[in-house]
Amino acid sequence: MVRWRLKQQLLIAAGTVSTILGTVGIFVPVLPTTPFLLLAAACYLRSSERLYHWLVRNRLLGSYIASYLEGRGMSLRVKLFTILLLWTAIGLSIFMGTNNLAIRVVLLLVAIGVTIHICLLRTRKQR
Repeated sequence: MVRWRLKQQLLIAAGTVSTILGTVGIFVPVLPTTPFLLLAAACYLRSSERLYHWLVRNRLLGSYIASYLEGRGMSLRVKLFTILLLWTAIGLSIFMGTNNLAIRVVLLLVAIGVTIHICLLRTRKQR
């Protein structure tokens, strides 16, 4: 019983941290929103039914999870805007934020990886 309670508390803590990072990711293009929210949903699903339902039914955050899980994809306009914002933020970080070559390479690889992921997502027709 004590082990289950500790595991439950750790999963709730991980889910909460993931929810916070996913929420920040809505406003910071370098931070991926959907993976953090999916991780939070998985943690909450295994630890707290109440928190899981709160997350997936949340007016703002629930749509990210539902769109991804249902394979609805992104509109072309949102894809282009996301990629533009991503490369602007990463480009500024690479050229003005650091002189460390290793960090620059990692940032570049992250930008390439996220761009590929976004491009591979289904493109939804705009209504």
